[in-house]
Amino acid sequence: MKKVAVYSLIICLFSFPYAYFSISQDFNDSSMTGYLLMIIATTIIAFFGSLTNNTIAVFIGNIGSVIISFYFNSKMINIDSWDGYFKPIGSIRFLVVVSVVNLIPQLVAINFAKSLNKKRFETTGIHSNK
Repeated sequence: MKKVAVYSLIICLFSFPYAYFSISQDFNDSSMTGYLLMIIATTIIAFFGSLTNNTIAVFIGNIGSVIISFYFNSKMINIDSWDGYFKPIGSIRFLVVVSVVNLIPQLVAINFAKSLNKKRFETTGIHSNK
């Protein structure tokens, strides 16, 4: 039951459209803080997801976040300045680039958490999912 709750929590935390939020912050405020918040939040969630052996939930959550980001982006596509702001590639391709680049720190966090789990098992013999 506890594992299902953690699994569900990770997916729910990833349900936020991080990529859309980031490019929306960039568009509205000409600010990079949205990208920084996205990287920090998703990396922390990915780390704890992997630390609790819920890496599948991290991947499902990432897919959900991208789908929700595409939905919100499609609502903004009719605004001329929205797509023009992200020239030369446009908002859809930029959303894909941001989503893919966001995976890099998450993969680093996942690998780090797995190495911590491995060290914990070697020293104590206790799995982290108990």
